[in-house]
Amino acid sequence: MPLYESIFIARQDVPTTQVESLTKAFSDIIVKDGGTVSKVEPWGLRNLAYRINKNKKGHYVLMNIDASPAAIAEMERNMKLNEDVLRFLSVRVEEHETGPSAVLRKDERASDRPDRPRRAPRAEAPATASEGE
Repeated sequence: MPLYESIFIARQDVPTTQVESLTKAFSDIIVKDGGTVSKVEPWGLRNLAYRINKNKKGHYVLMNIDASPAAIAEMERNMKLNEDVLRFLSVRVEEHETGPSAVLRKDERASDRPDRPRRAPRAEAPATASEGE
């Protein structure tokens, strides 16, 4: 079966427990149609690039899926009908990433990195002899 990565964004005012139940419901749709969900990664409440239905933030969830296209279509149909889901995207991939996704690795790097010292302001260029004459 083909491999997919699916991400959905839930509304900001939805509690985390409800986001988990949404994820479970979407995973159950995949399993019911003969597929598997190998990894579920909640990315937490993050800022949106622009407002969507008066929401500035959203709960992001990534799922790695091994399922038939019909199962993905059924999951997306249910996402479309659910009023708590703002946006979703499913992409077919050649293979799933092992370990944490790039978004979580970025967050880990930012927390491990010590504060960098600020650069000193650039010095003015020395005046040449032709300027003073």
